Order: sequence, then C-alpha cells, then structure tokens
Amino acid sequence: MRLRLSQLLFRRIHKWVGLVLGIQFILWALSGSMMALLDADAVGGHAGPAAHVMPIATEGLVAPARIAGMQAVNGMALRNLAGTPVYELTTASGVRPVDARSGAPVRIDGARAAAIAGEGATAPVLRTTLLDRPNLEAREHAAPMWRVDLGDAEHSSIYVSATTGRHLVTRGDTWRTWDFFWMLHNMDYASRTSFNHPLIILVAFGVLWLSGTGFYLLFKSFRKSDFRWLRRRKPAAR
Repeated sequence: MRLRLSQLLFRRIHKWVGLVLGIQFILWALSGSMMALLDADAVGGHAGPAAHVMPIATEGLVAPARIAGMQAVNGMALRNLAGTPVYELTTASGVRPVDARSGAPVRIDGARAAAIAGEGATAPVLRTTLLDRPNLEAREHAAPMWRVDLGDAEHSSIYVSATTGRHLVTRGDTWRTWDFFWMLHNMDYASRTSFNHPLIILVAFGVLWLSGTGFYLLFKSFRKSDFRWLRRRKPAAR
C-alpha cells in the first residue's frame, strides 16, 4: 500500500501529535508556575543549617608532619568536627580526617554524623541512615554518606559525608516539591539532572514539526474568496 502525502494525512498526524505535545505544554506551564510560586528561600536552602563556622581550640595540637608520616600530602585543612579539632589531609588515596590532638584517624559513624548535623539545627535528630550510593536528594555528591533526618516542620534531611564528615546538603519538603515539578519541567524522570536528554530533544523536534505542518495547513486552508473583502476596499477612481 502506497502512502500518499496529502493534506488530509497531514491534518490527521498534526491532530494527534498536537494532542500529545499539548499535554506536555500543560505540564511545562503547570510545573513552571509551581516552581515560581514556591518560596525561593525555602527551596534554595541547600547549604542548610551547617556552614559550621565554629571556633577551633589550637592548644595541644600534634604537628601535621608527624601525622602525615611518609605519605605525600597534597593539601591540609584544620577543621572543627563536632567539637573535635581535626586535620583534613588530602593524599593520593583520597581525603581523610585525623584527630589533631592525638593523630588518630577519625571515623564518621552515625553518632558523629548526628552531632555534625545538630550543630546548626534546633530540631531533634530522629534517625541516621548510611547510604552506600547517593539518592535523588543528594545526587550531586559522592557516597558514602549519612542521611540525618530532623523532626522539624520541613522534615529536613541533612547529608553528611561518611568519609570527611563535611556537611553536603540539606533538603526539606519545599525543595522536594520543587524537585518534583523540576522533573516534570525538564522531562528527566530518571536522574532529574539533564536538560538535553533524548526525550526532550525528540519533543523539541516534534514541536518544530508541529509548527511547520501547522503553518502549511493554515496556508492551505485559505481560498481566494477569503480575500475578496480586500478587493472591495479599493478606493474608487477619481
């Protein structure tokens, strides 16, 4: 059977493609409106309550050279980790925190993660969960990490690195709502990070095709008789 490219065929395809893309246009408008209506401060509280700018007691600290030993150190920082001064050593094998007073390695367990999260929060800690891989809320950070859930109105979750003890990010209900509508807006239903994935590229070409065929059908829908009124308005000859 030979497919004949006719005006009727274009109208039928245009109708169904327009219906499918029209639903996505509604989702774009809805998600964009909702993201604009949400409180920007609540959504943007990514740093959360834990900048951890805390005073550090420098008395009785071990010399960093004694702690590093024979391993080459590419970088070092002195930090306050839940009340304990630590050296954060960056080596070829990664970043490791060590107690600045004893030189012993610092292990980031659940109790320490809860203490780190609680330094800048007033709400009580409900639970701590060790994550071997990042979830959607902390997808921009590397695992392993601790998720520390707080008992506040936003049901906040503070993510703490299980390697360095650094605060990674804080998420609450307002951000979760924003992230859901962001998923609808950029059509990345898996990772919610990409805005140029195959699905949205396909939809973009579909919109381009819909515009082109719509212009073609609009042009084809006119007849000479539709412009008869223009000839009637010609000025009379003097």
